[in-house]
Amino acid sequence: MGLPRRPQGPDAPVAVVLASTGVPFGEEALRAAAEAGRGERVAVVSIAKLYGYAFGLPNPGLMPTPKEREAQARVVGDALDRLRRWGVTADAQVVITRNPAKSIARIARRRGAREVALQARQGSRMRFLVEGDPAAGLRRRLRGRCEVRAWYS
Repeated sequence: MGLPRRPQGPDAPVAVVLASTGVPFGEEALRAAAEAGRGERVAVVSIAKLYGYAFGLPNPGLMPTPKEREAQARVVGDALDRLRRWGVTADAQVVITRNPAKSIARIARRRGAREVALQARQGSRMRFLVEGDPAAGLRRRLRGRCEVRAWYS
């Protein structure tokens, strides 16, 4: 038997992955994704933070709350609406993970993206030291397979 596979989300090939580490997308990131994905599909991804595990198993107290999940659904919904108004074909998903860079890189590889447009939270040097810079982690994981552009808000 074994463990059930995690849901993979949409599988259609895309030109661009428009990703957020949980913050709303800025105008610049949306426009860059729309221009790069013109005539092709764009994948919109937002991360809901999983705060850890208890004894190797997901713990309900560490999972995102329904309010946090709803906020991320609004983030991707707003981005989808704007992209579709501009004539861009797009799909979306919310991913629950501890490591945003790892999940975004997995999606970009699986969907064959040429570019990743990342909207990340502006942080202090101490925050980046502790949590890491998501754009740098994404570049390291993708190793030149696709271009990574980042905006901080």
